[in-house]
Amino acid sequence: MVTVPLEKIAAYCDGLLKTGLHEDWPGAANGLQVENRGRVSRLAAAVDASLATVHLAVAARADLLLVHHGLFWAPSHPWTGRKYELLRLLIENNLAVYSSHLPLDEHPRLGNNARLCQALGWKNRQPFFLEKGRPLGCKVRTSIARQDLSARLAMVLGKNPILLPGGPKQCRVIGVVSGAAGSQLGLAAAEGVDTFITGEGPHWSFAQAEELGINVFLGGHYATETWGVKALGEHLAAKFKLPWSFLDHPSGL
Repeated sequence: MVTVPLEKIAAYCDGLLKTGLHEDWPGAANGLQVENRGRVSRLAAAVDASLATVHLAVAARADLLLVHHGLFWAPSHPWTGRKYELLRLLIENNLAVYSSHLPLDEHPRLGNNARLCQALGWKNRQPFFLEKGRPLGCKVRTSIARQDLSARLAMVLGKNPILLPGGPKQCRVIGVVSGAAGSQLGLAAAEGVDTFITGEGPHWSFAQAEELGINVFLGGHYATETWGVKALGEHLAAKFKLPWSFLDHPSGL
C-alpha cells in the first residue's frame, strides 16, 4: 500500500492553492484543520465537512478528507453531543481534514469557477469579481441565448437553475462566481456583465437584478461548488499515486 506523509500533502496544497496569500471570511481556517497520525493512503473529497461527510469518509476508508467548507466558521465549543461524535470519529478513524475556501474558488485551473466555465465550454476566461483583494470568479465574452444558457446550465449542474431575467435575451458578457454571491449583484454589474451565474441569492436580488438590467442564474450553492474539490482530489491522486473518491452529500440548496 502506498502511503504519503500528511505533512507533505498539506504543504503541497498550501503552495498549489497559495493558501497563505488569501484573506478569507473570519473562521474559515484554510489549510490543514485536523491532523491524523501522520500518513495518508486514501483521499476523499466533499463540499462540506460535517458529521455526515465524516461518516462517508470513514466508510470509504479515507485518512484525508478534502473539503471546500471546513469545520470552523464560528466559535464551535463546547465539543459535546454531535460535536463530540464528530471529533471522536475523526480521531478513532485517523482521519485528517484539509479545507480550502476562497483559494479554491479562485484557482485558475482547479477552482470552482474555472472548472464550471470549462464544463460550460468557455476557454477564454478573464479574472472577475474582486473580493478581499483577489478576483474570485471568471468572466467570458460569448453570444448565447438566455434560454440556451439555462438549458446548458441544467445539463452541467444536474438541476434547473433559477433565472432572474433582468437583462437581455442574448447573453454576451457572462460572469461566474460559485456559492452565495447573489447578494453582491452590484459588484458583478459594475464589472460589465449582462449575465451573472452564481449559486444562491437573497429574495431582494430579484428586484436588484431588474434594476441593474442583468440576468442572474442561481444554480445552487452546492451544485456550483462540487467542481473544485473534485479537481483537487483528482490532481492530488495523480500527483501522489493515491486512490480517491468524491463523497456526494447534496444539500439541495
